[in-house]
Amino acid sequence: MDESSMSTPPAGTTPPPPPSSPPGPPTPPIPLTELLASKDLGLRRIAGPAEAELLWVHTSEMADPYPYLLGGELLLSAGVLLTDPDHYVGRLVEAGAAALGFGVRPVHETVPGALIEACDRQGLPLLEVPPETPFTAIARAVWRLMAEARHRELRRVTRAQQALATAAARPDPVPAVLHQLATQLGGRAVLLTARGEEVHAAGRRLPPEPTGALTRLARVVARERPGSPASATDAHGDTHLSAYALGGGDGLVLALAAGRRESGDHTVAGIAVVLLSLLAAPHQGADAAGRSAALVRMLLGAAPAEVAPLLGSTGPWTVIHARRTDGTPADGLTAGALGASLGTALVDAGRGGGEAVRLLLPLPGAAVGPLPRMAPEGGAARPLPDGGAARPPQEADRIAPQPGWTLGASAPTPITALDAADSLAARALAHAQATRAPLTVDAPVSGLAALVPPEEAAAHARALLAPLTAPLADTLRCWLSLHGNWDRTAVALGVHRNTVRQRIGRCGELLDADLDDMDVRAELWFALRQG
Repeated sequence: MDESSMSTPPAGTTPPPPPSSPPGPPTPPIPLTELLASKDLGLRRIAGPAEAELLWVHTSEMADPYPYLLGGELLLSAGVLLTDPDHYVGRLVEAGAAALGFGVRPVHETVPGALIEACDRQGLPLLEVPPETPFTAIARAVWRLMAEARHRELRRVTRAQQALATAAARPDPVPAVLHQLATQLGGRAVLLTARGEEVHAAGRRLPPEPTGALTRLARVVARERPGSPASATDAHGDTHLSAYALGGGDGLVLALAAGRRESGDHTVAGIAVVLLSLLAAPHQGADAAGRSAALVRMLLGAAPAEVAPLLGSTGPWTVIHARRTDGTPADGLTAGALGASLGTALVDAGRGGGEAVRLLLPLPGAAVGPLPRMAPEGGAARPLPDGGAARPPQEADRIAPQPGWTLGASAPTPITALDAADSLAARALAHAQATRAPLTVDAPVSGLAALVPPEEAAAHARALLAPLTAPLADTLRCWLSLHGNWDRTAVALGVHRNTVRQRIGRCGELLDADLDDMDVRAELWFALRQG
C-alpha cells in the first residue's frame, strides 16, 4: 500500500520521526526556478520565497505527511484532508520540505487564502498547479531536469579530472594541481601541514578571519591522533570551508574555501585529494627501509661502497643537477616529483639559497664508459665536447629531458667517485643553461686522450695548469667547452662577460700561451679534463 492511500495514524500514536541525516539523492538538486520555467506545466508561484532547491517529488493527501518526508521534497497535494492550513504548513516546514504544489479542482476551486497566508508567513514556496496538469507530469519534469543536471555535473567532473591530471604531469605538480583546483572551485586551495603551516596555496587570498577558521578546520582532520575524520566542512559567513586529510602519514591537509558550493565540488576535491596524496606521499616499504639503513651505516662510519647495495644498486651511478627553467626555486615536493619522473627517490632539495636540486640515479647493469653524442636540435640532450665513442642506447635513454627543468648529468661512475661526479654534474648544468639545452651530459675521457695512462695525464695536467688559480681554471674550462663564446660563458658562470674576458686574458698571461691557437686549446682542454 502506498503512502498516499494510508489513513491518518490513530490518536495517541506517535509517528516515527524523519531521519536526522537523510541519505543524499543520486542527482544534483534542481532550482525551483527551472521547474517554473517549464511553460508546458503552467505552474505559478503564488506565495513564499522564489528560491528553493528540489531533491525529490512526493504526492500525499494525508493530513500530516511529516513522518514520511525526508526533506527537500516538492510535495504535491489537492488538499483532500486540509483542515488547518497553518498547522499543515508548519509541519511541512518542520520536515524540511522544499515547496508545496497545490492542485486546484476537483477538491478546491482555488488555492485557499489561508494556505497562501501560511506559506508566506512561514517561508514555504507555494505553487498553483492548474487542473490540466497531472501530478505525474510534474514528477516527470523534475526527473528530467535532474537527469540533465546530472549530465552537466558529470561533464564538469570529467573536465576537472582531465585538467587536474594534466596539472599533475607538470614539472611543478603540487602547485599546479592546487592552482587548477582553485580555478575549478572558484576559491582558494591550500596545502597545510598538521601544525597549520602553509606549504603551497593557490587562488584568491582570504581575509584573516576565514583564514583562521580554515586553519582550525584543517587541524580537525590532520592525522595526528587516532580517530581523526578524513574530511570536515564548515562555513564562515558566506564562505564555505572544507578540509581533507591526505594519505601518506605525514599529516598533510588539503583545505578549501569558496564563496559558492556547486554540485560536484566534493567529487572534484576528492580527485585532487587522490592526486596530491600520490604526489606528496613519501616512498614507502622496503626501499625506504634500505635507504634508512644505508644512512645509519654511513653515519656510523661505513664506506659508501658498503652501503650501496642497500640503495637498490651496486652502480654505476649518475649524479644529476637540476634547476627550474623559469628560474623559480624548487621545493621538496616539486623536486620529489622530478625524482619520480627520472626513476629515483634519492633527491636533495633542501640546501636552499638558490642551489640546484641534486639527484642520484642508479644505473643497474650499466658499464662505466663513454656517453653518446646526441644532436642538440629539438630539445635533445647534448654531452660536453669529448670526441668519444657511444655507450649502449638503453643507458642513454635512462636520462631524458624533463619539461620545465634544465638538467646537467655526470657520466656513470662508481660510488667511490661520486664527489667528482657531483662537480661534473654542476659543470654540465652550467653548460646546459648557457647553451639553453634542456639536458647536458658530461662525457668521460675517451678517444685518443684515453690512451694516455691516467697517472701520467694527471701529472702533466698539474704541471701545465699550476700557474692558474681554481677560479681561473674553472673559467678556462667553461670557456673552452663553449668554444670560446664570451656571452654563454658569462651565463654559465653567472658573471659579466667583461669578467670572463679579464679572466681568460689573465689565463693567457699566466700560461704564456696564445689561447686563439687551436693546438694550445686542445692541449689545455686535455689537461683540464683530468681535473
